[in-house]
Amino acid sequence: MARAKRELSKHSENKWVLLALLVIAQFMVILDVSIVNVALPSMAKALHFASNNLQWVITAYTLTFGGFLLLGGRAADIYGRRKLFIGSVFFFASMSLLCGLAQSSGQVIMARAAQGLAGAFMSPAALSIVISEFREGKERNTALGIWSAVSAGGAAVGLLLGGALTQYLSWRWNFFVNVPVGIFVVIMSFRLLPHHIGEENKKLRLDLPGAALATAGLVSLVYGLSKAPNDGWGSTTVWSFIVAGLVLLIGFVINERKTDQPMLPLNLFRIRNVLGGNAAFLIIACTLFSMFFFMTLYTQQVLGYSPVKTGLSFLPVTLVIAILSGVVAKIVPKIGYKPPMNLGPLVLAIGLFTIAHTMKVGGNYWHNVFPGLALAAAGMGLTFVSGTLAATSGVPKHLSGIASGVLNTSQQVGGAIGLAILSAVAFSTVRTQAHAHVVAKYAQIHGYQSALHVGIGLALAGVVAVFFIVKNEVVDPAEALNAG
Repeated sequence: MARAKRELSKHSENKWVLLALLVIAQFMVILDVSIVNVALPSMAKALHFASNNLQWVITAYTLTFGGFLLLGGRAADIYGRRKLFIGSVFFFASMSLLCGLAQSSGQVIMARAAQGLAGAFMSPAALSIVISEFREGKERNTALGIWSAVSAGGAAVGLLLGGALTQYLSWRWNFFVNVPVGIFVVIMSFRLLPHHIGEENKKLRLDLPGAALATAGLVSLVYGLSKAPNDGWGSTTVWSFIVAGLVLLIGFVINERKTDQPMLPLNLFRIRNVLGGNAAFLIIACTLFSMFFFMTLYTQQVLGYSPVKTGLSFLPVTLVIAILSGVVAKIVPKIGYKPPMNLGPLVLAIGLFTIAHTMKVGGNYWHNVFPGLALAAAGMGLTFVSGTLAATSGVPKHLSGIASGVLNTSQQVGGAIGLAILSAVAFSTVRTQAHAHVVAKYAQIHGYQSALHVGIGLALAGVVAVFFIVKNEVVDPAEALNAG
């Protein structure tokens, strides 16, 4: 008893040190979504990627991360947060090492998928430790504010760090950098994480069939789309995988309706704002991941930017999102979250239109890159806070954690599906243009423009979804500030 009191007392003193350790782990997960973007052209050249397969470096990670994220949160409750967190950090670092050592495109894609799986268990375990260890109120709000700030900063740092590592060392160091960090987190976790947060709840069950059906369905759907540029849209193989993916996803919905402890409680979507908020985030992610993917290829392969210059060119996106997120957090207590949430996808569509119609061979940053990126970022900044509030407001307290997890899943799954669809459109156009003997750089631009036009349609669909589904509500200023 005395030993337990001493341990708790010691832990109380180390609470903020513990938070620092947990956010380092979360930083790794977020970093690995963006850090490889700038390295894609170098990876493609070194590992001889086919152009339509390069998206899998991003998609393999986001598919397994999004597909198993809700399962990871449940696993932390069943097997113990401490145990699962330490194990998943070690696995993440190990898979990062394999990514860096990969000698073929297939090897790096498989290791990226395993990385995403590790992240799906690591991230919710870390967040649940933060929530359990910090008292509700100001203390927890401060901790979650730090958590959110580090998560948001991970994307910006990833772009810069990815550019610097690729240019001055090698694309492989985008993965090697996780190894010493992961080892440090594991060692310190054994010392700092108290055993009382490792309590297990054997009354809960994992919805393994649900996770398997959802992830297999998404992989099959994305794989079918990725085969279209080479095999053609009339290919039996392409449509076999697309149809199989849709059947598996229907099986996932049926499984979630029947099981006692579903991974995704479908009745959550009976709340209009949860449905509208997740629809908006899914659509935004469809265009966001694709925009970064195409702009990375455009700036390096067409404009000839170095990896570092490419990373720097994307920084204004983070700045604009941060500024507008702060503005939205201040105005939603007065006007509600629907007006900025409806405006966001519209501004995003205008940004994508600007990118598509200013993109050209021999362009420059301020005329052909920055204006569209800034507008698209403004659309995202208007949507992020308002959409988060919509998707989590009105949710029963016992489902609030699941609602947040569903929102994260919508972003990852939307990003993976959107990138697959838009890449299929882009590289089908590039292939057609190449057969017509169009110069390679011009063919690339025409492909990217075709894809971005589809993205514009998706963004406008988001406007319609928000307008008809989301019900406006004025929120408490403290709640809006936390979301910001």
